[in-house]
Amino acid sequence: MKGIHFLVAFVLLALSSSFAFAFDPSPLQDFCVAINDPKDGVFVNGKFCRDPMLATANDFSFSGLNIPGNTSNQVGSNVTLINVDKIPGLNTLGISIARIDFSPYGGLNPPHIHPRATEILVVLEGTLYVGFVTSNPNRLITKVLNAGDVFVFPIGLIHFQFNIGNTNAVAIAGLSSQNPGVITIANAVFGSIPPINPDVLAKAFQLDKNVVNYLQKQFWVNNH
Repeated sequence: MKGIHFLVAFVLLALSSSFAFAFDPSPLQDFCVAINDPKDGVFVNGKFCRDPMLATANDFSFSGLNIPGNTSNQVGSNVTLINVDKIPGLNTLGISIARIDFSPYGGLNPPHIHPRATEILVVLEGTLYVGFVTSNPNRLITKVLNAGDVFVFPIGLIHFQFNIGNTNAVAIAGLSSQNPGVITIANAVFGSIPPINPDVLAKAFQLDKNVVNYLQKQFWVNNH
């Protein structure tokens, strides 16, 4: 009987631990302005914290999100991410923001994931075809968005945005992490350093090895 009680207690403890560590813990102070100098700092969420009495308004602000990003690249888009590296006061607050600019028809924010954040997108200008792919089974969920429309991309799922309009498009994205991270699928698979063994990719994608070699030699654009 004691063995059963111990097993039940162990299972409950494991479950409670998984829930506790499912997301970043809530901060235990008003804010923790990030600094690069460890002197007199406390290490929290990957950053050292400044003495809160020394914090200023500049630690919580950023100027320039009204400036269009340069979309003259192979994918025709530019992401201006404002995370903890741009606004130190975001440290421990679990949020960041990005402006995404798209060139006329064909501007693409390629399929990618954010390993640490859910994304909520609002279109300010233009018309975007957006979507994400669920985990197994891999179901595609898409929608055409116009100015004022909002769409959510769940954490960790492959998603994209594509300008199907004949004018520039602009969107603003909110992300549920101070440092959401981004993994662009094509770049990661075919542009990793060092490269993945071509035999692995040829079998995984059912491609001729020569095609894989060709893809690995391409310049993969980072639009961030």
